[in-house]
Amino acid sequence: MNATQRAVQEELHRIAPDIEFESIDADEDLREEFDMDSMDFLHLVTALGKRFGVPMPEADYPRMSSYNALCSYLDEVIE
Repeated sequence: MNATQRAVQEELHRIAPDIEFESIDADEDLREEFDMDSMDFLHLVTALGKRFGVPMPEADYPRMSSYNALCSYLDEVIE
């Protein structure tokens, strides 16, 4: 697990503390896998943006639709 994956898991754990990451489908819709509403998703994106010091504009939200997609997006914008 790289630093991006660890950070995403830590922030997701704050929103959905009972989820076991081993049991999720990392390519499925993030909101459905973690039973997140739009505010939860906004908190997640905001926290990750602050944590890494990168903008995460709303126009890019579709690129963050799954756990894997979100990690890939962050890896791309952090570099």
